[in-house]
Amino acid sequence: MSPIYVPGKVTLRQTWQPMDPDAAAYITAVETADGQALEEKVKIAIDNFVLGCKADGIWSAIKASCILAGARTLDGALVPLVGTAPTNYNFVAGDYDRETGLKGDGSTKYLDSNRANNADPQNSNHNALYISETTSSKRILNSGTDNSLPGTNTIACAGNAFNIRQRSSIVVTGLGSNGNNNFVSINRNTSSQFQLRSGGTTTTHSSTSETPTSTTITLYFGAGGYAAHRLAFYSIGESLDLSLLDARVTDLITAFGVAIP
Repeated sequence: MSPIYVPGKVTLRQTWQPMDPDAAAYITAVETADGQALEEKVKIAIDNFVLGCKADGIWSAIKASCILAGARTLDGALVPLVGTAPTNYNFVAGDYDRETGLKGDGSTKYLDSNRANNADPQNSNHNALYISETTSSKRILNSGTDNSLPGTNTIACAGNAFNIRQRSSIVVTGLGSNGNNNFVSINRNTSSQFQLRSGGTTTTHSSTSETPTSTTITLYFGAGGYAAHRLAFYSIGESLDLSLLDARVTDLITAFGVAIP
């Protein structure tokens, strides 16, 4: 039995019934794109995720997001959970795994989130990823191809760590822990600092914010070239509690691993 999370209450259920209208609308759109229904436990996991984010008070901060796992097809995985659908550049069905997500090729494949970097306030912004497989030292999230511009956002894999820009042209290097099955996110809620969460730990770093660029956020591609990582989730939006989003996303991807045959 799978729990659903609402404030002050935990209920167990074995079959899915629509509990949240946003989750129900997303599930319907995914099933339409897939051309078939999702498993009951996959739908329960999605419902739990949305209900949990709302109970935690972080749902409204998520402005553009895709669950790049769970769906039966690549088309279903690119249905937006929130916001505008990403534009797919060169990914094909064979790049997608229902349990672990969408894998880049380090050469030609990327997603344009169609979310402008300056769509969120200068000092209220997060970018989040769930990396299920890491294979290269490249930028896996970037706001444009010129990192010298003020107000740039970047999550770049650099060996076993990350190089980060958060609303800044100044890179902060050697942060966090890079590895498989890792929720990685940057968040800014002040003009002087940003937070990085990776490996289950949140750290705070000094970095003065700049007016953000108007370019859109891309996944798997940036100024340093293309990444070959596999991603199962991304989110872009306003400032939120990274530990709460980490817990919800990690539970979701774990639940998919149990629910999908």
